[in-house]
Amino acid sequence: MKSQLSTSTLAALAIALSACEQQPAPETKPADSATSAAPASAAEVKHVDAKGAAELLKTVTVLDVRTPEEFSLSHIEGAKNIDFKNASFESEIAKLPKDAPYLVHCRSGGRSTSSLETFKKLGFTHIYHLDGGLMGWEDAGQPLTH
Repeated sequence: MKSQLSTSTLAALAIALSACEQQPAPETKPADSATSAAPASAAEVKHVDAKGAAELLKTVTVLDVRTPEEFSLSHIEGAKNIDFKNASFESEIAKLPKDAPYLVHCRSGGRSTSSLETFKKLGFTHIYHLDGGLMGWEDAGQPLTH
């Protein structure tokens, strides 16, 4: 019985090990640059912290994607409010020049991160995302308009 158990155990182990044997990876060719490169119209999103965003203020349009109620409480001076939760968000964004630089933010970064897909889809080319949102901006001691 003991030898039968040992033989069965060895057979099972041999099967398991042979199943785990690595197969060589299939050869891959470099991707054709015409198909792998992003189209020229695709958004290039650069993530910046509050300090980096503050340095950009004179060269970008600030887009605050919070609700109008949130925006009215405080915002970055000169920011334009386009509510991500509003059904007209995409059509409002589509009215903006696609090749201008924009700094996009919300309260903490969640909604603005979700909004980036819309910018990409519409072909915007220069998007900056304020990581940490307005909370990160305020925590870094940057000024707000009330």
